[in-house]
Amino acid sequence: MDDDTVDFALAVWREDGSWVVSPLPARALSGLDEILRSLRQLPADDGALGLVAVADEFFLMIRVNGEHVRLLLSDLNAAYDWALADEVAERLGIDVPDDEEELAEIEPAGDLTLLADLGMEAAELGLLCSDPELYPDEQVSSIAARLGFAEPLAHALPSGGTRA
Repeated sequence: MDDDTVDFALAVWREDGSWVVSPLPARALSGLDEILRSLRQLPADDGALGLVAVADEFFLMIRVNGEHVRLLLSDLNAAYDWALADEVAERLGIDVPDDEEELAEIEPAGDLTLLADLGMEAAELGLLCSDPELYPDEQVSSIAARLGFAEPLAHALPSGGTRA
């Protein structure tokens, strides 16, 4: 994946009861398997989250706990234009329709319950992903605020957590 199209690629995990947010290594951006490999190497108490936002179009959330992987793509429509989104759709076992008109304007795909045990229910996450007024960084910032890692996220984002 071209570094210019990635808005951010971050790992988030809890270590000794505190949230840690750190950039994923550049090599992780070559594909989903590399992202997973990077997340599995973290010293997380209960697994790790991967957050990747691409070209102000979509975000990917990955939750890894050992070999157990859960994926959420904020908008399945991204699979038409972005290799990473297409790779995620394939991993989820979703056949993306040939006709883009068959999908809703914004259609989240994957495991909307991947944050439920951390305090964010599937319905809330689904509504957030489906909001056409929010950019991916704003969606991720809302998730971070809800789960309690807004401050470390803001420090890790290239923009410092603010939209120009």
